[in-house]
Amino acid sequence: MCDAPLGHVQTDRPGTRKDYDAQIVPPARGGRPDADAGGEGVDAAQGASSGAGAGAGESAIQIQFGTGTKTVQADAPGETLVPKIPVVSHEIGQYAMYPRYEEIAKYTGSLKARNLETFRERLEAKGLGELADRYFEASGRLAVACYKEELEAAFRSRRLAGFQLLDLQDFSGQGTALVGILDAFMDSKGLVTPEEWRSYCSDAVLLARFDKFNYAAGERFDAHVELAYYRQAPLGSIRLRWAITDGDRVLADGRADATAQAGEAYIDIADLSFELPDVQAMTKVVFSLELAGTDIRKTYDLWLYPRKPAWEPAAAGVHIAHSLSDDTLRLLEQGERVLLLAKPETAKRSIEGTYCTDFWCYPMFRSISESMNRPLPVGTHGLLIDREHPALADFPSETHSTYPWWSLVQHSRAFILDDLPADLEPIVRTIDNIERNHNLGFLFECRVLNGSLLVCALDAAQAADTPEGRQFLTSLARYARSDAFAPQVEVSVADLRKLL
Repeated sequence: MCDAPLGHVQTDRPGTRKDYDAQIVPPARGGRPDADAGGEGVDAAQGASSGAGAGAGESAIQIQFGTGTKTVQADAPGETLVPKIPVVSHEIGQYAMYPRYEEIAKYTGSLKARNLETFRERLEAKGLGELADRYFEASGRLAVACYKEELEAAFRSRRLAGFQLLDLQDFSGQGTALVGILDAFMDSKGLVTPEEWRSYCSDAVLLARFDKFNYAAGERFDAHVELAYYRQAPLGSIRLRWAITDGDRVLADGRADATAQAGEAYIDIADLSFELPDVQAMTKVVFSLELAGTDIRKTYDLWLYPRKPAWEPAAAGVHIAHSLSDDTLRLLEQGERVLLLAKPETAKRSIEGTYCTDFWCYPMFRSISESMNRPLPVGTHGLLIDREHPALADFPSETHSTYPWWSLVQHSRAFILDDLPADLEPIVRTIDNIERNHNLGFLFECRVLNGSLLVCALDAAQAADTPEGRQFLTSLARYARSDAFAPQVEVSVADLRKLL
């Protein structure tokens, strides 16, 4: 947060249109290389202009300097900077993940993994040691997805000459920065295959620009397909094959032909537009692209939702509360079932909801933010989801954060459950970092007084504005009124009042 605002992977609703062309050369100065190339020209142009300075003169500003801070005099240029030399992005990525403790055994020489040993001891001291492997897997899968979008945004930027990724491997210094797809020994962590990685980080990257990943059934799907191509061998004619599949079932497919000129780095292949198929339940489909006769391919996961998700609070068939009020407690005393969608601002023992994994290393940037009097990083690593739990029967999920969770997490907070009964197992956990090791719950259930309570600190009104949010709320309500909703762990009113 010492370098706020955060990047688009965190702050923008997920889609694949972001590029950096307008930041490099604003549209008024010829910044958009291709009018059909997508991107966010208006907002980006405003950002570029404001960053260049609206007036002349000098001002003293505080900047991050190494691992500390420094006050410098900044000149404000009188006009927007348009570079005359190639622009290269510096140290992009830096999506951290939880440690993989089996790596400790690989330190057989004079250097020992005392850092990893300490982190493991901290987690065990909090009674969460058995979650370590799942924390690694879930946070790592999310980090890979964040890297994919980060890299593709760079490849979509036609004014960008290149990028430097920080890093392909973990860095053991600065408090331990676990940002690598490879570990400190340059070995794969098993989170992504080399072939899949090369589909979005290579000398030939097939790209699709589309608005979002979550669609109501019957919506029109529009995508512009292009190729970033840096290989020596000319392509000549191009045949694109595309498909939308649900497992082995092909829901839609087609092909398009294009011609590539020799030496052409960016090739516009086709604009696709079609109506997405009808579905009766939330369905993940795969949008796949490949160039016939080559190794160039790409896949994107999309999520489809029924046309009219049945989210009407008054007709949900269960008591819905938004605070731990006297009325809520009275219902629980009477043995009723309550779905508590607490307003996030009422969750007093909690951490802000955030989608991305933490940046580089939490202890390092926590201390820098403190020294600069800036907000602290959120410092979490995504979700760990009990995907088999019946509360999510109508919201099928992976065990890690995926794009259906983005709008939910962004309007939520994660409860700090450290002082609640140790056998309380959240249905959806938020993964904390190696320094704090809080037991964080996004969604949990418990017995309270004579009733049953399902709890999530979520802005339900904001969630209901999206098809994925309506689907999630519907799934919770169906579970809360079903026979499967029978929590066994008892939590006192006093303990709940510590949270709300």
